Amino acid sequence: MDTRRFAALQEEKGFSSLNLREVIRKRQLTTLILNLLLSSYQRRIGLTSGTLPGTEFLEAAKTADEMMIPIVLCDRDIRITLIRAWRSLQFWERFRLLSEMVESCVSSTNLSESDLQQLRNQNVLNQVMAEFSKRFPNLKRILIDERDVFLAKKMRESSGNRIVSIVGAGHVKGIQDALNNPNEANLTELSQIPPRRPWFKIFGWTIPIVIVLALSTIGLLKGAGALQENLIFWILINGTPSAIFTALAMGNPLTIVAAFIFAPFTSLTPVIGVGYVTAFVQAYVRSPRVEELESAASDATNLKGWFQNKLLRIFLVFIFSSLGSVFGTWAGGAKLISSIF
Repeated sequence: MDTRRFAALQEEKGFSSLNLREVIRKRQLTTLILNLLLSSYQRRIGLTSGTLPGTEFLEAAKTADEMMIPIVLCDRDIRITLIRAWRSLQFWERFRLLSEMVESCVSSTNLSESDLQQLRNQNVLNQVMAEFSKRFPNLKRILIDERDVFLAKKMRESSGNRIVSIVGAGHVKGIQDALNNPNEANLTELSQIPPRRPWFKIFGWTIPIVIVLALSTIGLLKGAGALQENLIFWILINGTPSAIFTALAMGNPLTIVAAFIFAPFTSLTPVIGVGYVTAFVQAYVRSPRVEELESAASDATNLKGWFQNKLLRIFLVFIFSSLGSVFGTWAGGAKLISSIF
């Protein structure tokens, strides 16, 4: 458990203290969505077992406080973990991860008590971890392996002759291995947010450059009339799908208009995507109430909640408008290039 999550559990704040506009301004919506999906899935399992996620840590802290035993929160900041995890994934891995997480949150299939009991079996848990590692090797390295080393190092540095550690079942084996085979783990390095991959920046600028060059070439070879015609086509092919997808997410009419207007321009720069523009507009015209921020994790466990909760609808607007713009960019880019020949 890290300090930030522990404080949120103690105060039962959840997402109620969220400064949504600041999150959008810093372009951290993706990390927030991942955090929400993870919290929602944990909550869903907790409701099945009758124990909400994090309760065991709160009970351990309460017992320690009653016995006047100092506690140390050893885990890495959840925001750093999620950002490191997200940036470690390839594009197709990100899409698959989000798809599976959303499916697991809104799925009607519930884990039975026997299923949960089976998961507590170390052999079964090891099999689950092996399968997780096979499907998402980088994600497993960041979420599990790095934190095992981080936790073990913090435990070793903690004062006291006898230490009781409360950890998730998935971390037990890794922490034991790290404690039995101590190494000089660099906690500073493990706590850093890695820069975006070079190919991401290169790819992000390649598409706008190709589009601009295609339009310039059309203007030079075929004249101003053809250039004007293709510019209008670019605006329509980019703005229309983004606006339609925003409408499917039940975005506010102003948000839909913003998607149509800004998509053709934001698709020409990797600095900001249309999703952040639409999310900001949606948050401005339909700000979530405090109770909606507090219930976001539970509302995310069903499809209806995603459309009724204003915070979750902002997330949908962000995702859907971005998908519409991506479709328009590829379709429009292909048409512009073909128009040259």
